[in-house]
Amino acid sequence: MTAILDNPLAVRRAAMDLLARREHGRVELTRKLRKRGASQELIEAALQRLSEEGLLSEARYLESFVAYRARAGYGPQRIREELGQRGLERSDIDQALRESAIDWFESLRETWQRKFAGQLPMDARERAKQGRFLAYRGYSLDMIGRLLRGSDE
Repeated sequence: MTAILDNPLAVRRAAMDLLARREHGRVELTRKLRKRGASQELIEAALQRLSEEGLLSEARYLESFVAYRARAGYGPQRIREELGQRGLERSDIDQALRESAIDWFESLRETWQRKFAGQLPMDARERAKQGRFLAYRGYSLDMIGRLLRGSDE
């Protein structure tokens, strides 16, 4: 059973423990601390202080999340959706995706290569199967179409 976080030091310690494992967004960290029994006032105070000290950074969290999900083979649309579900601002998400310097077409190609061994679809059914998989992963239909036509633009 998790101890109830009923004082500023306990809330700060819990937040720092979570941040030591990986970057977190403010909304995500708030949710986790609430689950552990901390009051909203204590959470707000602790997170404000952590932000001022540079230990909690939404920009760093976005950068880390985008890189992690891209390495896992997910495209910008899926990453944008996941970050939106985590309570981040759309403009911040779009900025993080732009600044990521990820070659999304190359990421698409690598994901496709891993899943389909680089075999272009031979018929409409296989083309639809590959397209659905790549769209689910978060790549645009335009990029998928170029890849499956064999265009390297």
